[in-house]
Amino acid sequence: MADLSRRRAQNVPGRLYVDASCIDCGTRRWVAPDTFDEADGQSRVWRQPETPHQYERALMALVACPTASIGATDKEELSRAVVAFPDLIAQTVHHCGYHSEKSYGAASYLIQRPAGNVLVDSPRFARPLVNRLEDMGGIALMFLTHRDDVADHAAFARHFGCTRIIHADDVGSGTREIERIVEGNAPIALANDLMAIPVPGHTRGSMCLLHGTFLFTGDHLHWKPDGQELGASRRVCWYDWQEQIRSMERLLGYDFEWVLPGHGRRANLPAAAMRRALARCIADMKRQ
Repeated sequence: MADLSRRRAQNVPGRLYVDASCIDCGTRRWVAPDTFDEADGQSRVWRQPETPHQYERALMALVACPTASIGATDKEELSRAVVAFPDLIAQTVHHCGYHSEKSYGAASYLIQRPAGNVLVDSPRFARPLVNRLEDMGGIALMFLTHRDDVADHAAFARHFGCTRIIHADDVGSGTREIERIVEGNAPIALANDLMAIPVPGHTRGSMCLLHGTFLFTGDHLHWKPDGQELGASRRVCWYDWQEQIRSMERLLGYDFEWVLPGHGRRANLPAAAMRRALARCIADMKRQ
């Protein structure tokens, strides 16, 4: 729980608040946008919850926060929020919550499937989440989009005995024991419903995962905070911006309706509209 003595002055009065430990990962702002926004480089409570739904989403943001920067002036009933994750997005795809400070608060996702569940990137290894994942069928495969969002991958692998996948160009000291290494830039069918698509740029070994109409993009592509367009950030491109543009152009060859990023807001558009949005994003990237 956050520290009341460090409560940010930018919070509106009321029982919920954000303290100065916030790292501005943005998690709470898209989990509970009716309660949290950004002010002066950190999140704040811009409006206290007014409905049961808003209150529930605010408490889910508290659970998801990687730095425990959300607090309350009175004791809160967290039990429902603690077990609210994984939170269904659509079909069999869920947001795991329990973001980790090790990955700067990146989102991770669960795909439930008869052939074995897939964990996309690593959340915090928290017992309530682990228990829920067990109840939902466990984890057979962990797909790591890039080196930055691996967080507690080793703990999940030990617990579930899952096979982990990462690109060779993003293997480092903490990921050398990963079971399956992807090499090169050619797309690879991991199963009949799972396609690994190397997208070098943000990092040299960045990959997307395509599952039906869902594209899991890591830090390669996201929906802009203003809720209007797809975007990519040159400011946090760690490898090669021109290579990232070329990777984005290759994504034009795939049909998908969802963009589920590690950082930033997710997007859902019809496939044709998503392709047009991607084309506009690429044009904007070329102007940067």
